[in-house]
Amino acid sequence: MTIYVLKRIAAMVPTWIGITLLVFLMIHLVPGDPAQIMLGERASAETVAALRSELGLDRPLHVQIWRFFGDLLSGDLGRSLRTKEKITTELAQRFPATCELTFFAMLLAIFGGVGAGTLAAVRRGRFIDLFTMVGATAGISMPIFWLALMLILFLGVLLPIFPLSGRLDTQNYLQPITHFYILDAVISGDFRALKDVLWHLVLPALSLCTIPLAVIARITRASLLEVLGADYIRTAWAKGLGERAVILRHAFKNAAIPTLTIIALEFGYLLGGAIITETIFSWPGLGRWLFLAVQARDFRAVQGGVLLLATVFMVVNLIADILYVWFDPRIRYDE
Repeated sequence: MTIYVLKRIAAMVPTWIGITLLVFLMIHLVPGDPAQIMLGERASAETVAALRSELGLDRPLHVQIWRFFGDLLSGDLGRSLRTKEKITTELAQRFPATCELTFFAMLLAIFGGVGAGTLAAVRRGRFIDLFTMVGATAGISMPIFWLALMLILFLGVLLPIFPLSGRLDTQNYLQPITHFYILDAVISGDFRALKDVLWHLVLPALSLCTIPLAVIARITRASLLEVLGADYIRTAWAKGLGERAVILRHAFKNAAIPTLTIIALEFGYLLGGAIITETIFSWPGLGRWLFLAVQARDFRAVQGGVLLLATVFMVVNLIADILYVWFDPRIRYDE
């Protein structure tokens, strides 16, 4: 296993380099001059040329690539052309917000999707099965922006139960330590702020979890139905084992591999795809930050953000591969 993990980490390096190079080239192929955008349309040609020289945009492309990778190896992602702040600093402030939102959305999706899929498989052909699959289809088909607006309307305006935007109410002050507000509230011992942070997470997490919840439910049902028809499951029933023991001990672990795969993929997609949710709920996360960076042609910020998301995505999939062995001991990696 150790050798396999080291091989996977080594294989991630060229993938990571390839993604970085691809993003760098794609950003430079997008029409528009970052210097012109920063200075405005009325800026003189001399001023634009001076800024292009300062940013290194007047150098050949291969020189820019070499310089970028050199800075990257030294841990310097440069400064944002839009905010003038260090990109590493902004990522450290924005990424925790997206992580918290994605984590809680995935918790809802995992518990809801696995539970619904398992129940539908066990009660195949009954009303609960039909109801669950219709709900899963509706969840996949429902636009996130529409659901988010409906949640705001009914649970934020008509029934003012949950806050409409942000991560924390203005009357609650929380000293940022890690920028993970939940962890910061626990470290500070401020449980009033902790409750407020969790309360702010409910609506955006609900709107973000619908699609992965529906996908996980359908995959879990299909995998369990396949396993429940196996000979060893019929043998377990014949031995007189209870339903809970048969489903959880014998069937579920063997059917968990496809579900675990889709969970890892959906987690990565949510990290980079929460732009709509973060925009509607004014969530100060990485998705909204990247959206503004693309609009402003802030290629350095886009490169840093995409590189971070790609790295996290690869790490999540590596963890999923390692967990396969725990769920299914029949899997062995060649060392």
